[in-house]
Amino acid sequence: MGEIVVVREGSGPEVLLVHGGAGPRTTWGALATLADRWTLAYLHRRGYPPSPPPRERQDFEVDALDLAPLLIDRPHVVAHSYGVLGTLIAAAAAPGSVRSLTLIEPPLNYLVPDDPEVARLERIGDAVLTYGMDTDPGELREFLRIAGAPVGDGPLPEGVVAGVRRAHGARPTSQARPRLDAIRDAGVPVLVASGDHAPALERICDALAEALGGRRGVHPGAGHFVAAAPGFAVRLEVFLRQSAV
Repeated sequence: MGEIVVVREGSGPEVLLVHGGAGPRTTWGALATLADRWTLAYLHRRGYPPSPPPRERQDFEVDALDLAPLLIDRPHVVAHSYGVLGTLIAAAAAPGSVRSLTLIEPPLNYLVPDDPEVARLERIGDAVLTYGMDTDPGELREFLRIAGAPVGDGPLPEGVVAGVRRAHGARPTSQARPRLDAIRDAGVPVLVASGDHAPALERICDALAEALGGRRGVHPGAGHFVAAAPGFAVRLEVFLRQSAV
């Protein structure tokens, strides 16, 4: 399938950045100043140039296979949204290969069973992945707003439409069941972060932090793109330094 591309900037210990549905620059641009002290390794998932397109679809299982060889040098890993799924699968297979994990608003809805808001988020999220632009228009806009896309009341921007089409047909997030116990039992330092913009995501992040024995951070101000929220870069760097053993 061809190798994925990782673009490295800066110097110092490596921080591998794994984006979700939006590209690396949109997701991680606010962390650029960390390159003065850290090597920021911007992974480009399949379908995000200059990496090759996926053979069939966006797939967190394939993401995990792509990530495995990148963990040989034991980097810190920071992952966002859909990108968290492959990250957790890869980390669970070799928990000693990650120095720390920072996990931002992942769609691990199964961690909060019997919650109507979480169940709805899972349903509309899987609908968008399954039906793309043919998703019910109201539900499509609802999901895009939660996902941080710049949508108003008029036609969807071209970039947003392109993102929906790229995600169309992806492996549904409801199928992800990473082995969280393997990561917790290995004592991997974990920070779970959210943006305080969607109650369902807050509850998912609470449950994930508990399952992994991790720390919890809430950083409002940038919606789903928590890395751009005021104070997040500082909080992340403190965590990275504390996890540098």
